[in-house]
Amino acid sequence: MNVLHRATSLDETGHRAWKLFLWSGLVLLSVVAPQETSETIQRALSDAYLQVSVFVGGTLIVFYFLENRARIDTAMLLKRHARWQVPIAAIIGALPGCGGAIIIITQYVLGRIGFGSMVAVLTATMGDAAFLLLAREPQTALLVMGLSIVVGTISGWIVERVHGPDFMRIPPDDTPQETIQCGQFVNYRTTTLWAWYGLMAPGLALGLGSAFQQDTDAWFGPLAAFAPSHWIGYTGALFCLLVWALLPGKGAAMVNLAAHPACRAHVKTRSRIVFETSFVTAWVVLAFLVFELGTLWSGIDLAHLFKAAEPLLPAIGVLVGFIPGCGPQIIVTTLYLGGLVPFSAQIGNAISNDGDALFPAIAMAPKTAFLATLYTAIPALIVAYGFFLFGY
Repeated sequence: MNVLHRATSLDETGHRAWKLFLWSGLVLLSVVAPQETSETIQRALSDAYLQVSVFVGGTLIVFYFLENRARIDTAMLLKRHARWQVPIAAIIGALPGCGGAIIIITQYVLGRIGFGSMVAVLTATMGDAAFLLLAREPQTALLVMGLSIVVGTISGWIVERVHGPDFMRIPPDDTPQETIQCGQFVNYRTTTLWAWYGLMAPGLALGLGSAFQQDTDAWFGPLAAFAPSHWIGYTGALFCLLVWALLPGKGAAMVNLAAHPACRAHVKTRSRIVFETSFVTAWVVLAFLVFELGTLWSGIDLAHLFKAAEPLLPAIGVLVGFIPGCGPQIIVTTLYLGGLVPFSAQIGNAISNDGDALFPAIAMAPKTAFLATLYTAIPALIVAYGFFLFGY
């Protein structure tokens, strides 16, 4: 199934092989495994798609439409308002996705902003997990974003106050003129886009119906007996996972550089929505399967187990935030949305995690990235356990 506009290299073929193997194994288990196991896998896939993926896709469509209309020159904004670079960095970093944080990191590498702004943006950013939270609990997402901006700004100002504005600042003359390597992005064929969005449209309608406690199967009349909602969700999840499996193993598509203005010419928004939603779906499905199959096979009540370990969950959320990339953070958010971990763990993870923005930060300024990440742990622990003490 060739869904890409460009040729596949041998390296990418090898990288995709293990993902396609996992995808094939999941399909096989969902069909030929013992009935209870196969039904659990099918239900997890369908729920992941109808309860999460369709809302993430819908949110991405709205967000990227607004982003394309805004066209804000971040570099000029930071230059004009030098005194307010720290709060500006925090606000841009708090935007869903990693594009804003990557822009600020680029400005730091170019010597245009200080270390305080670097700390502010890494503290405020939540990465792609923000789309998941925004899609399922928009009020909570806005609260997390607001808190992240405040905490990021205060942290950045404190760092500048303690270390001075020029601490670890990179001299402009020492920086390369070209720091963003866009790589090759994915642009999907028209038939793939039609199939993906063709499943997304009814999936979103079914997801909204389920959210409002509607019997969506009844919408199909005589076909209701065949549980069409379940099978649409199941098919949609498998298609998203296949798209994820076929993504190239290297390049900016996996580091979310598609949000950077310098790279927009390399990827079409409609394709960007497809691969980002499919990436999120892969991690949500993993979280659903770990919980559902873990409960089924072990006989252990994982919800009760998490409850017993509740005092440690905020710290665990903060520690998971140290892991580069958005995948582990999406799992934490999924567990929160499923009621398995408290809000204190979610907010701790949101503040400590840097999403995909940490990858280019490590590549372009490794010492700064390491120190800034450590600094984000301090406010993350304070805020997380502050909420925990008040029962959240």
